[in-house]
Amino acid sequence: VHAQGDTYQVVADVSQFDPPDIVVTTSNCHVAIQAEKVAEDGTVCDTFTHKCQLPEDTDPLSVSCTLTEAGTLVITARRR
Repeated sequence: VHAQGDTYQVVADVSQFDPPDIVVTTSNCHVAIQAEKVAEDGTVCDTFTHKCQLPEDTDPLSVSCTLTEAGTLVITARRR
């Protein structure tokens, strides 16, 4: 988690996954990123999991995420 001005950012490289394969969840100032690539035969061939805790002064309603064209997931949250 990086502090930048009045926001916090979490950055993850998920370029090996397609956007529908990426799930971001938040709960009690925790952020979880999960991604799973499934082969044509139905087997899971690649996974990514990252969990982190946002600082206590994070506004939980301000959490948002953006996926860049390069495959970088940027999760942003405002400080209270």
